[in-house]
Amino acid sequence: MAREQERFSTEIANQAVDNNAGSFCYSVKVRPRLPDFLSSVNLKYVKLGYSYLLRHSFYFLVAPILIVIFGVELRKLSWEDFYQKCDLIDALFMMGLLGLILYIYLDLTPRSIYLVDFACYRPPNELKISKEEFIELARKSGNFSDTAIEYQQRVLKNSGIGDETYMPRAVFRPGYKLSLKDGREEAATVMFGAINDLLAATKIRPKDIRILVVNCGVLNTTPSLSSMVVNHFKFKHKIHSFNLGGMGCAAGVIAIDLARDLLLAYPGSYALVVSAEAVTYTWYNGNEADMLIPNCFFRMGAAAMLLSSSRLERWRSKYELKQLVRTHKAMDNRSYKSIQMREDEEGKKGISVSKDVIEVGGHALKANITTLGPLVLPVSEQLHFFTNLLFKKKKAKPYIPDYKLAFEHVCILATSKKVLDEIQNNLELTEEYMEASRKTLERFGNTSSSSIWYELAYLEANSRINRKDRIWQIAFGSGFKCNSVVWKALRNNGKPKPCPWVED
Repeated sequence: MAREQERFSTEIANQAVDNNAGSFCYSVKVRPRLPDFLSSVNLKYVKLGYSYLLRHSFYFLVAPILIVIFGVELRKLSWEDFYQKCDLIDALFMMGLLGLILYIYLDLTPRSIYLVDFACYRPPNELKISKEEFIELARKSGNFSDTAIEYQQRVLKNSGIGDETYMPRAVFRPGYKLSLKDGREEAATVMFGAINDLLAATKIRPKDIRILVVNCGVLNTTPSLSSMVVNHFKFKHKIHSFNLGGMGCAAGVIAIDLARDLLLAYPGSYALVVSAEAVTYTWYNGNEADMLIPNCFFRMGAAAMLLSSSRLERWRSKYELKQLVRTHKAMDNRSYKSIQMREDEEGKKGISVSKDVIEVGGHALKANITTLGPLVLPVSEQLHFFTNLLFKKKKAKPYIPDYKLAFEHVCILATSKKVLDEIQNNLELTEEYMEASRKTLERFGNTSSSSIWYELAYLEANSRINRKDRIWQIAFGSGFKCNSVVWKALRNNGKPKPCPWVED
């Protein structure tokens, strides 16, 4: 059994060997696992984390100091001093000055960003597909060799994906080729479905939305997908629309980051963020092993999120954005080439997954959480970390803080069972922390950048989210990128309506 599990790895030596029968076989080599997070700590990422902390804490540290100074000065004066020395003009001037100081402080203090609500699209039941049906349709399509079919069957067996995920049947047509028409139709179906559910839940009209950010990894059309959304929902002409493409599964957090910056530039506005992927445009119907892996994992799905920077929206919002940290490793060639869209020798397009992807992904994750640590960890854990770092013995491993103390829930991008196992072992997470990610992978597969929202919906559907809970969403993708976003629950969040986890 252990040997069977070792067969599944995205680290594949793409070597085709021609035997006497004229068929091809692929050698699969088990590569090193995720780098041990305990082996080293890069201090530049620790320093970066503290720089973020000091920058964001400046305004909150200055305000109490000014209030104390002002209070001490006022205490020197008695009521008689005010009554005898201050006339009506002086009183009005002082009130105006206090009002000006308060206005300047509130204007300079970064506004909170609220997640009003979100919705995840659930495709119709006729698009459900089991692992057995997947292999049968792939075999009948005639697009794959027997070796490629057997390889996909082996990957699916150990993938962690269940038998109720969703896929468009168009990809199994004999001789299927990438089609913009199929890609647009799928993108429209999943995006419009998620947006409709969100607008119905929040009672927000399209004309009330000022900012729109759409991200999709592979499908990039002209007009853009964001223009497609604007056209369908008839947004106002002054809508600030952005379309993010080619940024992989980590693009959802990038879209949240962009929406946050825009909401701070346009305070009091609504921002709609849409994360989607088009399976029909990521499908590969060739026989190269490293390009067959996405076929086995990517499934249909999309999520829509409504954010606001209005202080009046706090009362009905579900979450408040607390921290967002992005890590990009594209300066390293191995990271840059670990996931890329390319053509095989027959000119067939597909997403190639390098044998180095788990290792480079581990380095990106380690850099990201090291930067995030100072922003979220309790002071006691940080003191323990620094004490160990300064006084540890030369050959001793550094102390890695317990991130479970910083969060009540963790949503890790549901890429594969292998990746989730490695992250769980390195971060020493319990099964309770991993439940949402594993259940999402099993029920919906890898829905790319929207995966972390299906996981949050799972936690809500099971009434796990309580007021003041902190949720850590981790996403990673091509580039190589690893991004984290932390939310704080503003209330107890029960089962959402509609809920992708509940059958109608």
